[in-house]
Amino acid sequence: MTEFITKRVKNIRNDVLSGITVALALVPEAVAFAFVAGVDPLVGLYAAFMVGLITSIFGGRPGMISGATGALAVVMVSLVSEGNAMGNSDENLGLYYLFLTVILMGIIQVLAGLFKLGKFVRLIPHPVMMGFVNGLAIVIFLSQLGMFKQTVGEEKVWLEGTSLAYMLGLVGLTMLIMWSLPKIRATKKLPEALAAILVVSGIVIFSNLEVATVGSFIKDGGGEGLKGGFPIPVLETFYNIPLNFKTLQFIFPYALILAAIGLIESLMTLNLIDDLTETRGNSNKECVAQGSANILTGLFGGMGGCAMIGQSIINIKGGGRGRLSGITAAVMLLMFILFASSYIEQVPIAALVGVMFMVVIGTFAWSSFRILNKIPKTDIFVLILVSALTVIFDLAIAVISGVIVSALVFAWENARRIRARKRFKEDGTKIYEIWGPLFFGSISTFNEKFDIKNDPESVEIDFIEARISDHSAIEAIFALVEKYQAANKKITLKHLSEDCKVLLYKASPIFKDIIEEAIDDPRYHLAANPEDFPKPLSEYQL
Repeated sequence: MTEFITKRVKNIRNDVLSGITVALALVPEAVAFAFVAGVDPLVGLYAAFMVGLITSIFGGRPGMISGATGALAVVMVSLVSEGNAMGNSDENLGLYYLFLTVILMGIIQVLAGLFKLGKFVRLIPHPVMMGFVNGLAIVIFLSQLGMFKQTVGEEKVWLEGTSLAYMLGLVGLTMLIMWSLPKIRATKKLPEALAAILVVSGIVIFSNLEVATVGSFIKDGGGEGLKGGFPIPVLETFYNIPLNFKTLQFIFPYALILAAIGLIESLMTLNLIDDLTETRGNSNKECVAQGSANILTGLFGGMGGCAMIGQSIINIKGGGRGRLSGITAAVMLLMFILFASSYIEQVPIAALVGVMFMVVIGTFAWSSFRILNKIPKTDIFVLILVSALTVIFDLAIAVISGVIVSALVFAWENARRIRARKRFKEDGTKIYEIWGPLFFGSISTFNEKFDIKNDPESVEIDFIEARISDHSAIEAIFALVEKYQAANKKITLKHLSEDCKVLLYKASPIFKDIIEEAIDDPRYHLAANPEDFPKPLSEYQL
């Protein structure tokens, strides 16, 4: 009992400390993505709070952090701009169209969870997963490079001289602290990311260094500050936007794309966290939670969101494993907005950039370089393709493309495995023993195995070593039988699976006389269903 209580207390401490670290890292990310989408920073912060809180409580993956993300923000840019163009410049209709789209996006995600579509993420091949991780690490790295710029007039220019030196030095110090702290046994109770942020912030504040902070970052982007009130329902959405078919035509494509990107990023992050923690989350439950969170976020004036791989890894590396870590991160983010905005605005951007650079190093699958000469070339191609498309376009296009290429490669490889061993019985009957999977990709090769014109009057096709996989295969068998019958030759089919026989019987009554049911073959019975036997299989003389 004492050990159980000690473990629980330790987990609570880790979850709380890790949650505070994540909350600090969420602030500039949410603000930056709000600027990308063309909306006020509070719209991004409210989304990070609400999506993070709801998914932490009801989601299918404890320890995973959700909030406003760049993958969604880049799609929202055109939505907001097109929405603004539909009204006067002072109406700001783009923001209300965004809220309505986020609500519809959430509904689509809930339906995906209810129809249990989340399980299909388990079918994503490993090269696609590695490409996703590598591509996302590169995207996170590139997004941080924007922090090395400053606003001069109306343009963003790279830092130079002393400003650049301070920035690089503080980023390097943050990374050094995060790298060295885990090696010191006495400091293992404190998350290295939180410790690094506190140390670097203290150095900047007490030394009066002129460096970019969260506050200056918000003001450079056109925001007024971090401080805000408690989120309330934005009922103006339903007053300003006509709820008709024209509106649905405009927002539905955006909602569908956002829902797909959100679910893919969330479920693949869930898989990654599963691997890191050696546990298993519930993908369908996560779909419902993400959708519910986005519906509520849209109603309360947030830009929507999904799982964040960077913050999730910060949380896991900091010891956050339970739901309390995500709840703490969301609640602390709200506390920052309500009561501690002046303090959070003093946190140097360099400290947060250093933390994200360490996340990049921890996220990138460096093992992919070691295995390049050990895996098939097609897997290497898929890995590189997904990484590149994630950087160039977005996660949804990258993953879908990777899965399609992997599926085509799989189909091509299996299409080449169909074999036909030929032999003759004493009575002159020719037997074709079919080996390999018979499906749409292997039908052409399957048909080439038969010599209908020169075959004897009696032919048997034995499918005991073959698997009939789809309707195309059944149609191929049907067409082959018709050809033999048209040549006035007797054909017999053996060892067809039960489901295949049922479909063939439905297709045509001629199969009643062609398919051989009485099979006396030990191999065939070994593949049968054990429920068909009244006594244990071991008692049969096979």
